[in-house]
Amino acid sequence: MTDFSNKDKTLVVQYRIKHEQGIDCGGGYIKLLPAGTDQATFNGDSIYNIMFGPDICGGTKKTHAILTYKGKNHLTTKNIGCESDEVSHLYTFILKPDNTYEVKIDNKQKSSGKIDEDWDVLPPKKIKDPKLSKPTDWVDEKEIADPEDKKPEGWDDISREIADPEAKKPEDWDEDLDGAWEAPMVPNPEYKGEWRAKMIPNPAYKGEWVHPEIDNPEYKYDPTIYSFDSNGVLGIEIWQVKSGTIFDDFLVTDSTEEAETHAGKVLKRMEGEKKMKDEEDKKKRDEEEAKRKEEDAKRKEEEAKKAAETPETKPEETPEEKKEDL
Repeated sequence: MTDFSNKDKTLVVQYRIKHEQGIDCGGGYIKLLPAGTDQATFNGDSIYNIMFGPDICGGTKKTHAILTYKGKNHLTTKNIGCESDEVSHLYTFILKPDNTYEVKIDNKQKSSGKIDEDWDVLPPKKIKDPKLSKPTDWVDEKEIADPEDKKPEGWDDISREIADPEAKKPEDWDEDLDGAWEAPMVPNPEYKGEWRAKMIPNPAYKGEWVHPEIDNPEYKYDPTIYSFDSNGVLGIEIWQVKSGTIFDDFLVTDSTEEAETHAGKVLKRMEGEKKMKDEEDKKKRDEEEAKRKEEDAKRKEEEAKKAAETPETKPEETPEEKKEDL
């Protein structure tokens, strides 16, 4: 790939990926790296500009879209879904000179927006004013105990437990040997728990304190977040529990029209692939169904054969039947 900068240009990265193994945990990404990257030692730590592709593990299925900005890698804050079946899918990542982006799967838009909003590449525009803090006399309790609510008389006289009124001294109880009999204790149905005054709206409540914000002195908009001075190597990064992923139809261009044309050709081939996969799946299902029916028929045949080989047992005569014989 010829070294190029995408400054003032649209950058489109597109490729096709197919998980033939029925992937359940792993990822298959492409990376756009600067020219001069040592391809002989290319690894997960190699500096890159873009990392893009599906990431799947268990119930997590998302499309990673990572941009490198000022030496730091930033994963999009958007949750962009991905595909995880066993047919091909076309992934497209578009960066535009107005600092906007678009992610497509099978040429259908899955996400779009502003880079500085969907990636934490820039410091926040606003920060909490470090010179201010919540006043010590700020009241943020919505309710208070009613100062006029009084505990009812006799409340504390009601015990938590009482002697079981239905318990009776065992007939064989010997007070000389066993001591004085006492009924077991049971929860008191009259017990109301610890008394608490009812709650009422707090007249001094000022609401939830909101920390005032100020403009972040460290924030500065960068109109060139989308751009990379050098793009020259396209790499593949695979992290998977089971192998079986195929990559093809790579395209790096500054033309969305070319990407659309390329996508159309790839999607047409994918239609044929999908048709073949559906036919193979149907054939497999038909074969499994035929095998199941064959096994059921064989089982029934064996059961019938076993029943025929078992001699019929004549039931024993009743006394009445024996009497009639005499």
